[in-house]
Amino acid sequence: MNKNLYIGNLASEVTEEDLLANFSNAGKVKSANIIKDKFTGMSKGFGFVEMETEQDAAEAVRRFNGGELCGRSITVSEARPKKDGPGSGSRGRSGGGFGRNQRGGGRRY
Repeated sequence: MNKNLYIGNLASEVTEEDLLANFSNAGKVKSANIIKDKFTGMSKGFGFVEMETEQDAAEAVRRFNGGELCGRSITVSEARPKKDGPGSGSRGRSGGGFGRNQRGGGRRY
């Protein structure tokens, strides 16, 4: 199991300190991060907690998934690895758009 956990359905008033305090009951917490909107600074309702060991992470999932934090039922699961950036999906796109020297349909002068 990964040591990084995804925490979903967070109430807007939950702070990173709340996550640290709550998850330290399952083991040593290395970091806690709540994802916020870059324009408003408001919580997006999810965050990440990094536990010291994989065993601590597994214990945190077992103890807190479906549990309650600040009046809301939260989801706790193993975080998926971050993708390398935009366009890293496997949609098979190859560009396109204006100025792409494509045949047909263009105006001839």
